[in-house]
Amino acid sequence: MDALLAVGTRKGLFLACSTNGGPFEVEPVRFTTVGVPSVAIDTRGPVPRLLAGIEYGHFGPSVMWSDDLGATWQEADRPPVAFPEHTGAALAKVWQLQPSPTEPGVVWAGAEPAALFRSEDRGATFSLVEGLWNHPTRPMWQAGGGGLCLHTIIPHPVDPERIAVAASAVGFFRSSDGGASWEPSNKNIRAPFFPEGAQYPEFGQCVHKVAMHPARPERLFLQHHFGVYRSDDFGGSWRDVGTDLPSDFGFPIVVDPTRPDTLYVFPLRADVDRTPVDHRYQVFRSDDAGVTWKGFAHGLPDEPVHSAVLRDAMCAGEAGVFFGTRDGEVYGSRDHGETWTLIAKHLPDVLTVRTAVL
Repeated sequence: MDALLAVGTRKGLFLACSTNGGPFEVEPVRFTTVGVPSVAIDTRGPVPRLLAGIEYGHFGPSVMWSDDLGATWQEADRPPVAFPEHTGAALAKVWQLQPSPTEPGVVWAGAEPAALFRSEDRGATFSLVEGLWNHPTRPMWQAGGGGLCLHTIIPHPVDPERIAVAASAVGFFRSSDGGASWEPSNKNIRAPFFPEGAQYPEFGQCVHKVAMHPARPERLFLQHHFGVYRSDDFGGSWRDVGTDLPSDFGFPIVVDPTRPDTLYVFPLRADVDRTPVDHRYQVFRSDDAGVTWKGFAHGLPDEPVHSAVLRDAMCAGEAGVFFGTRDGEVYGSRDHGETWTLIAKHLPDVLTVRTAVL
């Protein structure tokens, strides 16, 4: 088994390879000095395709792709920039790149300002999903601390007509007609930053991340600004499953690909103190779909730490569970989080981590 790990950072993309379960070897940086907030590893075609959402700085954001494991790159012929002219909107960042599990060639892109784009040629060209852009609630959408970012895309693994997205601080939206129309689906998600009596709005929740296991697509897990939630009806309603955690504030939430009932979160102390609980890196795992939780830190630093893990800087795949920190360290576990190994250090601020078996 050969595994690939892609680490997007504030200053470049780092690829690491593992052969036959051996240690990951980190390759030299790609896109040095260029921010890489989103990465995807598309294994559907005859050769794997890497996709990277990049920030050129003065030249703006774009999407790059590679069919030779990062040796050479090409820029998308038409990146996600087609906002209606009358809006005056412009692409600020590509937050998410998500290959479709049901439609060959389709890649979804989530962008700021809270827009969804679709590609039908594996990321060479993108077009705006106007059903979401023209949603009647859009004039009331508010940006979260990181911007008005569409950071999560969840295509249904069987039905191509069903898809869901999450944006901060807009909430969770879903579609049953391939993106032509959308409904906010945030029932029972509490937004304590609103006044009493208005804390369960139709939309306006600050959703940080949503995860799904393809074997159980109706069940979703959501990390909110305040709370960890579970849905058993593809977002129709939600219930809090974070009460057993030392803190329910955090950014990533990940489902184990080999265990549908197992998920991982990385709690931070609080909204106003975004450092790890007890100032230690700890990954909390639930093996019963969020009913109970247990923290794991074996192999992680014993000394106090103060860096967070961002919403897309944790992932799980056949090769294991991985996370990267804002102080440039990357850790991996091949035993479902029981023990951890340092893969890389002294990298720039880690923004996204993705893995795949090739």
